[in-house]
Amino acid sequence: MLELILGTVFLIYILFIGQLIYGFNRMKRFSRKEFTPKTSFTIVVPFRNEKENLPNLLHSISLLHYPKELVEVILVDDDSNDSWKMEDGRWKFEIRLIKNERKSNSPKKDAIETAIQVAKNDWIITTDADCLVQKNWLTTFDQYIQENEVEMVASGVCYVPKSGFLSAFQNLDFSSLQGATIGSFGIEKPFMCNGANFAYSKQFFKELNGFVGNETIASGDDVFLLQKAVSVAPKKVGFLMAKESIVTTKPVETWTELFQQRVRWASKSTSYVSVYGTLLALVVFGGNLAWIISFLIWLLETLDPNSFMLFLGLKFLIDFILIYKTASFFESKLQYILASSLLYPFFSVSVAVYSLFWKYNWKGRNFRK
Repeated sequence: MLELILGTVFLIYILFIGQLIYGFNRMKRFSRKEFTPKTSFTIVVPFRNEKENLPNLLHSISLLHYPKELVEVILVDDDSNDSWKMEDGRWKFEIRLIKNERKSNSPKKDAIETAIQVAKNDWIITTDADCLVQKNWLTTFDQYIQENEVEMVASGVCYVPKSGFLSAFQNLDFSSLQGATIGSFGIEKPFMCNGANFAYSKQFFKELNGFVGNETIASGDDVFLLQKAVSVAPKKVGFLMAKESIVTTKPVETWTELFQQRVRWASKSTSYVSVYGTLLALVVFGGNLAWIISFLIWLLETLDPNSFMLFLGLKFLIDFILIYKTASFFESKLQYILASSLLYPFFSVSVAVYSLFWKYNWKGRNFRK
């Protein structure tokens, strides 16, 4: 009976991940070509204690191939205490440094709203202080916006490659999230994106009433806004699948940081308005929990070894296909994949359970959700 239940859970898991793979395959790669830039962008960067990272981000922004009159950068300082000061007169684009106006439980949402209130340009595009952008980042977004009737555009994020098991584990985990993001757009059920590479028109943001409705949740400036947009005007939301638009970010340095970061990300899943997103989160949790139960009862010799190897092999295979496709698109290397796959169910279930009952730490602050 137990084998039948576990087998059913694994079958549902395989069907859902298979659907994401199908969606990933349906997504068309966007080809950049010469266009006269028209879209005006305000790049919004919320930050707290990022003196090591901000100069690198600003340098990458200064290398953008885009008319300077169509770009402004707003840095929103969320109560930093690391004494970083912006150097005047050395940047290609107009850069403004402002203070965050806190009014909710979410510092990042407050920072974005603070910036939007003073933004001059038509489109908002958010990224993080520990990111780097490519020279054709805005050019590619502009072409996509001109060619498609959209008001909101998500795009890809990947890690800067580093050596070691921790970095490899993060890369595989993050690849699965990016794969799920792209796949969900491919089956026209988008529910997730990354605020490190997320754009929307200022007017559309106001029509959606911004973050109203989820301001009590500390994270989710990206996901909740996307889900709200999809529920109101799905045709106005698109995913830009282009290598030139990819933003790179740093992996964290310790397992504790990684756990806290993933708890922060997982904490918002209980508040999804997307039925598909909620269902997928439950299916992924169930699949990983079923894997752990299968492993434990196999150790106790109460599960047939052939059944265990079948469960193990099928889950590894379906996960690998999605991760491999994602890694191929982002041109990232897959390392320690077997070891990571064995560890991941324990890590994922621990993160999910912890996020339901305990606080997490982010940027030196404790949050419930």
